[in-house]
Amino acid sequence: MQAVSANWKNISVKPLTLIFIISGIQLVVVFFTDPMVITFDESMWQYIGRNWIRNGLVPYHGGVDNKSPLIFLIFGISDWFFGVNYWFPRVLGVAVQSLGIYYLYKIAEKTIGKQAGIAALSIYGLSLIWRSTGGKYISFTETYALTSIILAVYFSIVYDRNRNAFIGGLFAGLGLGFRLTAVFGILPLLLFTFKKSRITGLLFISGVISSIGILLLFSAIAGISMNDLLFFGIFDNFGPGSATDHSSAWKIQRFADGFFYSEIILFYPAVVGYFILVRKLDFLKTWLASEFLGIVLLGMYDRSHFKNLLPVFSLMSAFVVGYLIENHQVPPKMILLGIWIVFFPRTFEPLYAIKKLFISKNSLVNSNPDTATDDNEISKKAVGLWIRSHTDSRDKVYIAGYSAEIQLYSERVSPSIFFNITQTSYAKKRLLDDLTANRPAMVVLPLSLKYRQSVDAGLRGAVDSLVAMDYQLDTIINRYDIFRLRKPMGR
Repeated sequence: MQAVSANWKNISVKPLTLIFIISGIQLVVVFFTDPMVITFDESMWQYIGRNWIRNGLVPYHGGVDNKSPLIFLIFGISDWFFGVNYWFPRVLGVAVQSLGIYYLYKIAEKTIGKQAGIAALSIYGLSLIWRSTGGKYISFTETYALTSIILAVYFSIVYDRNRNAFIGGLFAGLGLGFRLTAVFGILPLLLFTFKKSRITGLLFISGVISSIGILLLFSAIAGISMNDLLFFGIFDNFGPGSATDHSSAWKIQRFADGFFYSEIILFYPAVVGYFILVRKLDFLKTWLASEFLGIVLLGMYDRSHFKNLLPVFSLMSAFVVGYLIENHQVPPKMILLGIWIVFFPRTFEPLYAIKKLFISKNSLVNSNPDTATDDNEISKKAVGLWIRSHTDSRDKVYIAGYSAEIQLYSERVSPSIFFNITQTSYAKKRLLDDLTANRPAMVVLPLSLKYRQSVDAGLRGAVDSLVAMDYQLDTIINRYDIFRLRKPMGR
């Protein structure tokens, strides 16, 4: 990054004031985007975290997902203090994200100009709230990993004192602890800290290793198996039936949707301008190339994955804005106003959600399976609460398909670590073995078209056979067949 001494004297707004406004907008999007219930991913993490904190079942023994134990811990603590909720992890996510916005401002302030940070702050903060970058999903791992990488950049690259590179390394390691794809933010840091000086690079590496070592020690003390961490966190996420198992056509379409049919295109003129103005290969270009490579290699193109591009896009844009003001006498206030108009999130979902608060609905029971097409988070919550009130707290309950929300709201433990369907070869075998060895008191089968289309027919057939042999239909609620284990004869 190169310094630009633009004349920003006409802009007097305080960065903390803008961060406060952006955080307020973020909270509105987070809590008033339909549906106003806990999401599928949040349900998985809280279920695993609850089993960890309440029941002593450590991650990968009390439930499996490919995320870091750190996110399970956050949701487990949330459940411990506040029960089933989504407000605490989201408020915490907003606080962490705001910290990242502030330090991105500090990076721009020190490398481009004091008030250039205002442009970077505004662009970055507003783009985080877009639907195309997963604005609602503030509690996800990307929030923590991205803020950690921003802090790592600030301390390792921006600060002149070498000892701060160690602090930057600690934050980089923390980001990796939250999300393995943070490595694509660490690689350019590694390259440019060594370019800065050999001592800086060694201090940075020492910080990364120390941070990872502390996290691994924490995992060992908690009883988390390293083999489980590697297998479920990495190796079982590639190949048939895994989260990354998609066709080339699917990936191409998702790539196009993310990069060309979303608000991301608003950055492209400034990015092109930056490449024209700055001819040499600098840190920002390397950072951008590395993050882009990470998104492509992962190949899922989820909305929240595009957040990784926003810090570097915002810094490049701030540089170009500074250049225009300095060299073409563009009014600073007009540019800042334009940024807020152009980058402001365009969504009416909060308005619709608020309207729904005043509309009462009562459609709990649906006994006609022929009308079952799909389910939603609200109906899943209702089914989960029904199960909780009609079972004992010690009963094991298995909910088939992608129904983590039901499992969470039922407050019952699944008989298998694969409480939420995973369709790798290992997962399918382990699920059927668990169901056979440890028959749950209740089995819940979705009637929705989504279940029939998305779950392997062989797996569905095996579960159906188990139910037909040992269970009897209790009731049908919200497009779910609920079966109870038959009592042995003579009892």
